[in-house]
Amino acid sequence: MSHRLVLADPDTAKDVLTFVGRAARITDEGVRLQGSRGVLALTTAVLAPQALFDQTPTILAMRIVHADPELECDVVVDSLSATDADASLALPETGMSPAWAGVAPPRQGWAVESALPASVIAQRAQWGISAVARGAGPGSGEEAVRALRAAIWGEPDEDLGGLPRGVAFAADAMGFISGEEQVPVSRAGRWTRLAFRRGHVLARGPVASGLTRVRDTGSPA
Repeated sequence: MSHRLVLADPDTAKDVLTFVGRAARITDEGVRLQGSRGVLALTTAVLAPQALFDQTPTILAMRIVHADPELECDVVVDSLSATDADASLALPETGMSPAWAGVAPPRQGWAVESALPASVIAQRAQWGISAVARGAGPGSGEEAVRALRAAIWGEPDEDLGGLPRGVAFAADAMGFISGEEQVPVSRAGRWTRLAFRRGHVLARGPVASGLTRVRDTGSPA
């Protein structure tokens, strides 16, 4: 018998399945499930670097829901499935260990600095999607497409207060944008969080670019 994820109610179980389904359409590196004290945090890497010099920013999408008070878990899975109990979901037989899961945003120390209109975030997401589509012509190789996506989604966007454009892509792809909303923007160390009513988008930055200058050591000759 497979292990089960026990949620607060059937609607929450459907919500979790929706999040995992959306994540599966944009990444094959799974969803992290962290459950404790009646709360379940679901996190997925909408964008993350794949190699040492990959300039793709680390951008996570998170949703927090109510779960069974006895649920304790911390696992990354590629899927969940419905069961005969409406408030329970079946976990896969094995978990995953993606690199992004080892980069966790802080739980405390967040300070609200500004707010962004959801409509602007949606507009910048659509602009970026169109730019990727235009740039990735027929016959484009995987590396070329990855570099293009990193350039477009990793570029700081003035309309987003200098945040990488990928935060807009994450919000759009995960269905967080709904109607008119002023989205609070908070910071804690290297992390920035956009708190939508439907979920959170977290960006880690700045992305390193190039190498630092080599400094001379020792006494001059």
